[in-house]
Amino acid sequence: MPDRLAVRKTYKLFIGGAFPRSESGRSYVVTDAKGRFVANASHASRKDARDAVVAARKAFPGWSGRTAYNRGQILYRVAEMLEGRRDQFVDELRQAGASKSGAGAEVDAAIDRWVWYAGWADKLSAVAGAANPVSGPFFNFSTPEPAGVVAVVAPDSPLLGLVSVVAPAIVSGNTVVVVASEPAPLPSITLAEVLATSDLPGGVINILTGRRAEIAPWLATHMDVNAIDLAGVPDGLVQELEEKAAGNLKRVLRLEETDWRDEPGTARMTAFLETKTVWHPVGV
Repeated sequence: MPDRLAVRKTYKLFIGGAFPRSESGRSYVVTDAKGRFVANASHASRKDARDAVVAARKAFPGWSGRTAYNRGQILYRVAEMLEGRRDQFVDELRQAGASKSGAGAEVDAAIDRWVWYAGWADKLSAVAGAANPVSGPFFNFSTPEPAGVVAVVAPDSPLLGLVSVVAPAIVSGNTVVVVASEPAPLPSITLAEVLATSDLPGGVINILTGRRAEIAPWLATHMDVNAIDLAGVPDGLVQELEEKAAGNLKRVLRLEETDWRDEPGTARMTAFLETKTVWHPVGV
């Protein structure tokens, strides 16, 4: 029997729960740690970024309107699905230069981080909200609400870094548009396949691959993006993105404010929350 040719995987974008190619038709070469060809990944354009924002905005009312408990269930389901494809993620991380043990540890840490944030879903409101003391016949409550659409420039840690910046943004009800690791985008699209086959609604997470310097400035200026996370932005691009984000008063999260490499806490979740305070009369 003649040797068969392996079926090469086509790495596409992940927008609105679907896997389109870039509208520009462009792709770029992804190599392994030794410079050998691995795959072609889609090279997203600013039109793809706009489409991703539209998808995220469309998904926002339904996702933020779900109960916190249900969002936690869905994040836990993502962890279950990721566990089932552990070997594939290990292989892709090894191509990116990780050792076998290091790749396994990163996948396990990413799974654990999904579970950790899932557990916070129905507790965050109690921690970030308050019943405020007032003088007078009133109740005064402050409750956290999601900011809206969050643009995320993911760090170069292609799986754990991605999970560490995405999970805390969506657990509270935000939707996200992610610019994946530029040199190692393959685990992000494999994660997208996990998301697409989990219970996560389409459009909650949208993943773009390509050049950060090309895509990120458009997301920073987009008037329907409410916040931007600069976790993976090179130092030379930070000031430009901060200035562009100021055009519509986006909330900007900088790496020095909360480093994704630290043990997870509440800072990354509360960074993309707004506080609503309600007064209610008593005894009237």
